[in-house]
Amino acid sequence: MHATMMNFPLTTNHLLDRAAQLFPEVEVVSQAPDKSLRRHTYADLRRRSRALAKGLLDAGLQKGDRVATLMWNHHAHMEVYFGVPMAGGIYHTLNLRLSPEDLGHIVQDAGDRYLVIDDVLLPLLAKFGGELPFEKVFVVRWTPAELPDTLTGEGGKGADFESLIEAGSAELDGWQSPPVDENDPIGMCYTSGTTGRPKGVVYSHRATILHSFASALPDSLNLSISDCLCPVVPMFHVNAWGLPFTATMVGAKQVHPGPHLAPDALLDLYAKEKVTVSAGVPTIWMGIMKLVGANPDKWALQPGLRMVVGGSAAPESMIDTMDQMGMTVIHAWGMTETTPLGSVSRLRPHQLELPKEEQLKIRARQGTPPPFVEMRIVDDEGREVAWDGVHMGELQVRGPWIAGSYHGGVDAQDKWTEDGWFRTGDVVTMNAEGSMQITDRTKDLVKSGGEWISSVALENALMGHPDVAEAAVVAVPHPKWSERPVAVVVAKEGKTLDDAALTAYLAERFERWWLPEGYAHREQIPRGATGKFLKRTLRQELAGWFANAEG
Repeated sequence: MHATMMNFPLTTNHLLDRAAQLFPEVEVVSQAPDKSLRRHTYADLRRRSRALAKGLLDAGLQKGDRVATLMWNHHAHMEVYFGVPMAGGIYHTLNLRLSPEDLGHIVQDAGDRYLVIDDVLLPLLAKFGGELPFEKVFVVRWTPAELPDTLTGEGGKGADFESLIEAGSAELDGWQSPPVDENDPIGMCYTSGTTGRPKGVVYSHRATILHSFASALPDSLNLSISDCLCPVVPMFHVNAWGLPFTATMVGAKQVHPGPHLAPDALLDLYAKEKVTVSAGVPTIWMGIMKLVGANPDKWALQPGLRMVVGGSAAPESMIDTMDQMGMTVIHAWGMTETTPLGSVSRLRPHQLELPKEEQLKIRARQGTPPPFVEMRIVDDEGREVAWDGVHMGELQVRGPWIAGSYHGGVDAQDKWTEDGWFRTGDVVTMNAEGSMQITDRTKDLVKSGGEWISSVALENALMGHPDVAEAAVVAVPHPKWSERPVAVVVAKEGKTLDDAALTAYLAERFERWWLPEGYAHREQIPRGATGKFLKRTLRQELAGWFANAEG
C-alpha cells in the first residue's frame, strides 16, 4: 500500500503567497538611518519580491547564482530573502562586522555575482580593495547622495535597487516565477572564521520551512499572528535566527530597527510599534535592562514583552531582573550550521512549583531541542555520555535543518561523524529531562557580545610583533560582554613591551572589538607535556581580571 498524500513542495514562495493573501494589510516596518519609519505590508512585500525576482532574471541571473547582501534589517533585505530564491538564485548575507580581508575572501569563496548594499555601507565596500568581484551592485538608497565614482564611472557597476524593482514591475501581472524544488538552495551564511577561514552553510527551502514550523511552536518561540516581532539580531547573522521567515509564515507584524541598535532607540521603537517579542544577544538586553532600571516609567512596553536571547549564555541575574521589569527572557541555543534553532529553555508544568531560584537555574540552561532535532553527547573516546546532568562531553546534533556539509566540502571529516552527526564543538551536560547546558568549548574561542573572536589569530599576530617572544590569548569573564580576550605576553630578551603599542599593532589587522582588553606580562607561559600552552591554567589565573581591574 502507498500513501495517498499530495507531494506539495515546502518552499518560501508559499510563505509569501499565503501572507499576502491572508494578511495583506499586516505591516512590515523599517527604521531608516535617519530614524524615520518606512511602512510596507505583506501585500507590498510579495509584489516587490516578485518584481525583484523578475528584475534579476531580466538582468541575467541564472539558477544557482549568488546575490550577496551588505545591509541592515529592513524591508529591502526581506525582499532579497524572498525575491532571490523565487528567481532560482541564492542570497548570501555578508556579516558587516567581519574584517574587509575576511569579507573579500568570503565573496570570492561563495562566487557572488551580484551585490545589494545599503548606501550607508558603501564606505565598507571600498575597504575590500582591488577590483570589485561583483558583476553588478544594486544600492538601496536611504539618502539623496550620489553614488560614488567607483560604481558609476566608465564601465560602472552601480545601479539603484529601486530601478531594479521598477524594471521588474513591468508586465508583472500574470508573470510566473520559475519552478523551484523544496531541496533547492535559497541562501547562505558563513561562520565567523574563528578556527581558520569562515566556512559557508547553504540553506534549502525545505530546511527553512521546517525550521519555521519548529520556531513557531508554543514551547519554542511561540510566534503567532497576535505578535509584533522586532529582530535585533542582524539579518546577516544566520537569517536573523530565521525569524523573518517564521513571522511571515504566521502573519505577525514585523518591525526592523535598521542600524539603530542602541538601547534607547530600541525602547522607543518597542513602545511606538507595540512590540511583543524581540531577539538578540545578551549585551543588547543588558543595555536595555540598565536603561529601563534608570528610567522605569519612560517607556510603555507591552506586558510580558518576550526577549529571545542567544549567541551566548544569559546570566540568571539578567533573567531575574528583566522579569521584575515585566520582560520575559527566553533562552535559546543554536549555530550557523543549525539554521540556527537547536534548543530552547522552557519551564515544564511541574517546574512552575519550584522555588524561584531553581526556576532561574533551569531558564538559564540552553534547554531542550525542538521536534526533529536529535542530540547526543560523546566523550573523547567516541562513547555516548549518559543524560544524568553530571557527565560532560561534546554535543553532536542531527536533523532536517542541520547542515550536512560546508560549501565546497571543507572540514567534512573534522565536523561530521561517519554516522552523520554534526560536531558542534561545545562541551555540555544533559539532564534526564533532556535539558542541555553548555559548560565549556572544545576550542579556545572568545565569545564577546555574541560574536566569536579567534584566540589563535590574535596569538599569531602578536607573535609576529618584533618584540614578542610568546603570546597566548584566553577568554576572561566580563560583566558586560560575557567574555573578553586577555593576552598573556612574553617579551624577547632585552625588549620591553608596551600595551598601547601592542594594541596599535593589532589594530592594523583586526576590528576594534577583537582587540585584547588587557595584557598580562609573564616571563614564560605554562605548557603541558606536549609543549602546548596550558590555557586552562591561564583562564583560572585570570578569571578575576576585570574585577581586579575595577577594584
